[in-house]
Amino acid sequence: DEGNQAMSLIPAMRGAADAEPAIKAAAPRSDRLRQVREQDWKRLELIVPRMEKGRLGKISDEDLLELPELYRTVASSLSVARETSLDAATLGYLESLIQRAWFLVYGPRTTLWSWLRRFLGGEWSRAVRAIWPELMIALALMLAGTFVGWTLCVQNPDWFYSFMPVELAGDRVPGASREVLHAGLFNNQDQPDQGVFAASLFSHNAGIAIMCFALGFAFGIPSLLLLVQNTTMLGAILWLYHGQGLDYEIAGWLSIHGTTELFAILLAGGAGLHIGRSMAFPGEKSLVEAAAAAGQRAAVVMAGVVVMLLIAGLLEGFARQLVNATEVRLAIGGGMLAFWLAYFFLFRHVPVGSESE
Repeated sequence: DEGNQAMSLIPAMRGAADAEPAIKAAAPRSDRLRQVREQDWKRLELIVPRMEKGRLGKISDEDLLELPELYRTVASSLSVARETSLDAATLGYLESLIQRAWFLVYGPRTTLWSWLRRFLGGEWSRAVRAIWPELMIALALMLAGTFVGWTLCVQNPDWFYSFMPVELAGDRVPGASREVLHAGLFNNQDQPDQGVFAASLFSHNAGIAIMCFALGFAFGIPSLLLLVQNTTMLGAILWLYHGQGLDYEIAGWLSIHGTTELFAILLAGGAGLHIGRSMAFPGEKSLVEAAAAAGQRAAVVMAGVVVMLLIAGLLEGFARQLVNATEVRLAIGGGMLAFWLAYFFLFRHVPVGSESE
């Protein structure tokens, strides 16, 4: 047995003996790598924490100018270290340093607050103005959809059920009395779970807007149809309340949130059409280049649409339930419409560093 055990140790001893030259060879390479490049590692290690803490005043111009070169040098050292199988501690140190330096060299140059100031300070409004032809088309389609919904209901009231989902209609159906329709517009301040109601409205409206935008990639045709389809419901509602002489009341009920909500859907539809038009008529650009440029502009518009839909959801879920005076509702809705029009088409400020219009 002792002889067998001795024989079994021979391969292990041979393996250790074979590994010894590799270990001995790696050690000098590791030492040489440190001797040649460790000064650059330490220099980058001094710069990175100061930049992460915003202490640029303590960094010399020479160090700032050489930061990209130091980053590439350390990245090269890491590559060599991996190839020569250096110790785990050195590899971990270099990997951590490279990750931190990468964000300083190639990472975003602005903070979230800086981006938000630029976005609200002119970038969003500029993007909206850039797609004004598509907005005019979308507006015409929304008006046409409202007209179609009203006209078809005049000809046959059964069309109302085609435009208005049953779960949303409730008691608001053809044949309902004036009292029933009037009661649905007022005295809802005691409605429970208004926060949940606002969240569901936001989700529903956001879904419509996102669909209008996303379907623009199919050359904008589905976006056109969706804009018409959604506003036929508006036409049907207006027809229903007009039949009971509640035009003024329904206008106030809709305006308190509708001026923001419908404006948001208008922008989303316009953004979708903008992408579709750029793909159908790319001009001198390739199809991919035209779609990419239009997509970037439309994405800025859609980022703002989400903000508008959030505001509309809050207005619909809270303000409309708490405000019962039609005059106040109209004032709020009209004020919101005036605000959006002024912001998009009159406000021109663009922060320093962004592109001019």
